[in-house]
Amino acid sequence: MSKKGRLYGVGIGPGDPELLTLKALRLLQAAPVIAYQSATDKESIARKIIAPYLSGNQIEVLYHLPRALEPEKAQSIYDREVEPIAAHLEAGRDVVVVCEGDPFFYGSFMYVFTRLSEKYETEVVPGVSSLMACPVALGVPFTYYNDVLTVLPAPLPAEELISQLLTTDAAAIMKIGRHFTKVRDILHQLGLASRALYIERATMAQQRIVPLDEVDPAEVPYFAMIIIPSKSRL
Repeated sequence: MSKKGRLYGVGIGPGDPELLTLKALRLLQAAPVIAYQSATDKESIARKIIAPYLSGNQIEVLYHLPRALEPEKAQSIYDREVEPIAAHLEAGRDVVVVCEGDPFFYGSFMYVFTRLSEKYETEVVPGVSSLMACPVALGVPFTYYNDVLTVLPAPLPAEELISQLLTTDAAAIMKIGRHFTKVRDILHQLGLASRALYIERATMAQQRIVPLDEVDPAEVPYFAMIIIPSKSRL
């Protein structure tokens, strides 16, 4: 029986190609097959990050994981999209699936992992996440000493966001996109707007830092974050 390929989920950081780890770079350059995802009809951000390191001799697999779908509706789509990756693994070819940020921190690789890791030998390589990159790009310490940090997805209902923000020292609100107005209004309601810092596409060439109340809600991308640093100053 022929040996199956090995699956790698490799974090490639938030956007700056120089933020890949040495291990990620080694695996990326050695793999016969590179897989990356994009939203339908959009350029793959992941491929753009790794483009400087591709040899041109590797097989490339593009797959689509549409966002904003209910889990039940997404299930069959995700099952279908990972089939080309599985086919290469069955043929004995190792596959590196690259993932923006970290594979297991809101990473797209999780959907590949849950479908293929029980069938194929799998290794996951951590990456620099946007949660780490955004405060650095903003130039603000995030937490001190025993501060509690809460990470919140912006699509949560307003009452849940309010409840969480009232009980934490510092917060990161992710996946802003079309939820910006809701989040901004909550921050003003809670008296947190003066501490809140907005950044989009951190570490990428298109990175933008904009005062919260000057952000155009119609132009906020998915890859935007609002940071509320701790008030501590030790």
